[in-house]
Amino acid sequence: MKYFKLLLFFSFCFIFFISISDAKSNSKNKDFILTNSGQTIKFKNLKYLKKEKDIPLVYFTKDITAESILNIYKKLDFKPAGKVGLKISIGEPPKSNYLRPELLKSLISELNANIVECNVIYPGRRMNTTMHLEVAKEHGFADVTNVDILDSEGDISIPVRKGIILKENFIGTHFKNYSSYVVVSHFKGDKMSGFGGAIKNISIGFASSMGKKFIHTGGKSRTTWMGGDQNEFCEAMADAGKAVSDYMNNGKNITYINVMNRLSVDCDCNGNPTEPDILDIGVLASNDPVALDQACIDIISLAKGSKSLLERIKNKNGLHTLESAEKNGLGKRNYYLIDISK
Repeated sequence: MKYFKLLLFFSFCFIFFISISDAKSNSKNKDFILTNSGQTIKFKNLKYLKKEKDIPLVYFTKDITAESILNIYKKLDFKPAGKVGLKISIGEPPKSNYLRPELLKSLISELNANIVECNVIYPGRRMNTTMHLEVAKEHGFADVTNVDILDSEGDISIPVRKGIILKENFIGTHFKNYSSYVVVSHFKGDKMSGFGGAIKNISIGFASSMGKKFIHTGGKSRTTWMGGDQNEFCEAMADAGKAVSDYMNNGKNITYINVMNRLSVDCDCNGNPTEPDILDIGVLASNDPVALDQACIDIISLAKGSKSLLERIKNKNGLHTLESAEKNGLGKRNYYLIDISK
């Protein structure tokens, strides 16, 4: 009986040791991610994921909390200098899917950042600075930190180097008051661009009211934003994003986080968006906005319920923005994904 108990004890220890070893091995060599809703996404099915040198790193966590957003930011090895602006979309009332301030509160505190936005060009309550600030207050952002509407005092022109279609880009005058930017985007669909992520947030998002018209028309108009060629619009977004990145010390003073929740086909400029078909996925972050948006596209292409969003991206030729952003040097579409989920 004594020997039998010893045998059982050593057998248990052996099994426990093997289990722990396997768990460690799997955590180091895991070839899939689990989304926030529990769906398995295999690395081998992510179209632009590569294991090569000089490939941008994209971090992923399935957790969508203030803590997880702060933690993924810290993985970026980004050291902001001077005054920091946190670029988000404050969201159109009454029911848009904008990122709630409680999700951003920890990151804002860590950065001691101001929230920054620009006025919109479509009819709505964010069309001028006074109303825009009222919406920011109603949505709770003014309770978290200062809100700065960057084009409240007009705009400035910055150059587009090696652009596909634009030679200049128009941003708010307050843009130059910040030494670093952390761009937090709610990844979702968009009826104009197909999808909205990091590239849209630094192009259309940072553009002044006039700059938005300039981008929408592929650089043809500063007074109207309707009727432009779709491919030229995509190319102009890529060029405008490149101008912003270059202005920020060739991309060294700007970094990016995409939050993949409430994945409607409609953007946060829509006050009554379509309910999402896709369940929440998680948070991704990278110092390369092109790699980041591409990783998000790759993931939603495998996500359950993504048909309507993928159709919208296809109908608006949204991938041409990524093609153009790689062509003009804003970033790379290939990436390596690192899961930091707890």
